This record gives sequence, C-alpha cells and structure tokens, in this order.
Amino acid sequence: MIEEKSLELEKAVLIGIINKEQNAEKSEEYLDELAFLTFTAGGEVVKRFTQKIDIPNPKTFIGSGKMDEVKNYVETNDVGAVIFDDELSAAQQRNIEKILKCKILDRTGLILDIFAQRAQTSYARTQVELAQYEYLLPRLTGLWTHLERQRGGIGMRGPGETEIETDRRIVRDRISLLKKKLITIDKQMAVQRGNRGKLVRVALVGYTNVGKSTLMNVISKSEVFAENKLFATLDTTVRKVVIKNIPFLMTDTVGFIRKLPTQLVESFKSTLDEVREADLLLHVVDISHPNFEEHIESVNKILDEIDSADKPTLMVFNKIDSYTHTTIDNDDLVTEKTKEHYTLEDWKKTWMSKLDKDCIFISALNKENIDDFKDKVFKAVKKIHIARFPYNDFLYQDYE
Repeated sequence: MIEEKSLELEKAVLIGIINKEQNAEKSEEYLDELAFLTFTAGGEVVKRFTQKIDIPNPKTFIGSGKMDEVKNYVETNDVGAVIFDDELSAAQQRNIEKILKCKILDRTGLILDIFAQRAQTSYARTQVELAQYEYLLPRLTGLWTHLERQRGGIGMRGPGETEIETDRRIVRDRISLLKKKLITIDKQMAVQRGNRGKLVRVALVGYTNVGKSTLMNVISKSEVFAENKLFATLDTTVRKVVIKNIPFLMTDTVGFIRKLPTQLVESFKSTLDEVREADLLLHVVDISHPNFEEHIESVNKILDEIDSADKPTLMVFNKIDSYTHTTIDNDDLVTEKTKEHYTLEDWKKTWMSKLDKDCIFISALNKENIDDFKDKVFKAVKKIHIARFPYNDFLYQDYE
C-alpha cells in the first residue's frame, strides 16, 4: 500500500512590535492575521517574537538583543523564513538577512506572494507581476542567491531575481512594458463594462475572508471559488442575477486587508474600477470576527481612497452562525458589560441602529435570512432601476 505524503509546510517565524500606536493586544491581533497569511502562502508558524520599541532600529528594525534571540531560534529549529508584520526598508531587509541567513519577508512581500499564487487570469498575473517588480526594484542588491531561490517556498513565486543579470534598468524596462500592457487591457475592460448596457451594477466589497464568494454563489447560483483562506478570490467575477423581475450585474471583488500594499492598490486599479462604477455596494462583514469594526474602518478607508465611499451601501453582517459572546451571570455585579458580552440583539441597538433598513444579518453558508437579504437587495436595485428607467415602473407593481 502506497502512503500519501502530506504537503510539508515551510517553518516560519513571525516578528511584530509594540509601540504607542500598537499596544500588546493590537500587536497580537496583527500577528494572528499575519499567521493566517503565512498559512495561506504555504507556511507553518512555529514561533512569534514581539518587542516593545517606540522607534524601529533603522538598521535591523528590532534591537540587537531581540535579534540574537531570533537568530538562536532560527538556527536551532531549521526555520526557512522570518516574516515581519511591518514593511522593511531595502537596507533593513539586507542587514537582517546577513544576520539570520534565511529568507526575510515583510507583510507586503508576503501578500504579494499570495497574490502571485492566486492569480489565475493573464490580467491578474500581469497586475501582480507589476506590483512585485515595483516592490523588488529598491531591493535588487543583496537578495537571496539564484540557487536559494530555486528551492521555492514562501516568497519565491513571481518574477524573482536572476542574480547578476537582473539590474534596475531591466526591471524598469519590464515595469514600463507591464504598465503599457495593463493600459491596453484596461481599455478592453472599459469596453466590456460599456457593453453590459445600462443594467444596475452591484459590487460585493469587504475585508478578505468575510464570505463574499459564498454569498455570490448563493445569490447567482454559480460556482465562484470560495475557500477559508485569505484572498481566495483574486480575479474579479461578474454574474448576471435576477431577483423577482429585475436583472442586474453582481461583481465579486478582491478582499481588502489592513496595511494593503500600495503597489497592489495601484496595480489593481481596473479591478477596483468595478467598485467605482457600481451603482450599489454590498459591504459584507464577518460579524463573528472579534475586530469586525476595525475591518469595516479599513474597507471604508480604501473605498474613500478610490472615491466610492458615498455610494448607496447595504451593510451585510455575515456568519451569524459563527457568532459567539461571553455571557455574564445575572448575579455577577462586578463584571462590566463590554463588547465581548454583546449578543447580536445588543449590537443592533448600538451604532448599527442608525443604519436603519440599510443592514441585514445573514449566514451565507447556512442560507439563513437569505430571503430577507434578497428582498433588501431587490428594493435597493429597484430604486436605482426606476430612476434609470422611469417608464418601466409599472413592472414592479406586483412586487410591492
């Protein structure tokens, strides 16, 4: 009998800092997210290091004592990659690599690596390659040797480095070529969007891994790839959906994340154009995540950056089937009730009450409250549709 070999994950160490803007709790939360990113990229986190430091060391980001601690662990545990939660300068990355003698990545490099892994279409691959080269440009000297890159693993996908032959001129030429290619594709996509006619456009937006693709599958009855990993969806998917008697277009877009690399925002402009040109946004939120409010803020910040914050928006609080809270005994007069004790009903009485009819609580996975969700989407789309086609308003009388 032949035994199946399990895929061996690459050992990785995470490093985060604690400062005035980021307390210990916040640092731990960011490292949790970084660990999920590492898992998505194909790594296994075996150790976390944090250091309280107000100003990062300009040479090595963390202090010498902590660096020695990390070095000892890396050497004795055959660690393949050390990943920093914050972006490193080119000089810091080179210096740390000389000390630890292993692959050094930061959050930006890790996210770019995942995007390279997830890109399926030629368009997405071109966008990712451009972002990677722009990230690589200031880091050309002192990177891993050609033989080390052949080993593969986290941070090794994408354009890579062909050692001495790769210089700034070649990379700049490649960046210029990719930008021209994207301009051509952008024009083609703009024509495609124009050819869709005047149908109302609805875009799913939200933090990564909140269930947008699962919701897309439920609503459009299609099979959009959905997985419990960050950035499972990278290529924009557009489906024609009909609710009651109104057809509209629904777009599933790439998930957002805190500290999203600027290179990706720039490279994925056309993907974000689907959001810009949408008539209605469905902002999907993972209500079961303890920090969902911060996720909302992160998404709103990016929407503001692409001039889409003022669009009609329906807040969709997903994963109510996974929502948990800490209960307080009625006789407990000492414990103060905080957000971790809130039930869903408690949340509905907070700032969410101001959303009025512009929010819905659902479980896309279990199809809970989906009919109510469809009804809200129908009413929102109908409002836009009537404004666009005022003479067709008699079509909707049966659905009042």
